[in-house]
Amino acid sequence: MFGAVGLPELLIIITIACMGLVVVWPAGRICRRAGFSPWLGLLAIVPIVSVGLLWFVAFAEWPALSKQTGS
Repeated sequence: MFGAVGLPELLIIITIACMGLVVVWPAGRICRRAGFSPWLGLLAIVPIVSVGLLWFVAFAEWPALSKQTGS
C-alpha cells in the first residue's frame, strides 16, 4: 500500500518529523529573537550539542539586546 515503506516505518518517520518540529521550531525562534541565526535551532536535535546551544544562548551577548540598548 505504501510502496517500499511499510506502515510502521511511516509512523516512525512521521513521529520523528513531528518531534523535530516541536524542538527545532521553538529553538530557532529563540535564537532569532536573541539576534542569532534561526538555523542554530537545528543544533537542538543533536543530543550533546543541544546542551551546548542552551549554554551558548544563555551566556552569550545577545545582538538583539545590544541593538535595543544602542550600545
